[in-house]
Amino acid sequence: MTAGHFIFIPSVLLVGIVLGWILGSRAARDAYAAELRRREQKAERASLSDQPRAAAPGPQASRP
Repeated sequence: MTAGHFIFIPSVLLVGIVLGWILGSRAARDAYAAELRRREQKAERASLSDQPRAAAPGPQASRP
């Protein structure tokens, strides 16, 4: 093994760690944002379903 390997291998390892850190943090941030959007949409749907709905127009069924 030449002396260049003692510099080349750790530098490639360091570059890989830095790239992994950057890409991993982006993925985590995107996943967190998606989870927040899902929670907001779920809360919005829940608030809409809590509101009373207007009766549909048409003939009313009579009870005997």
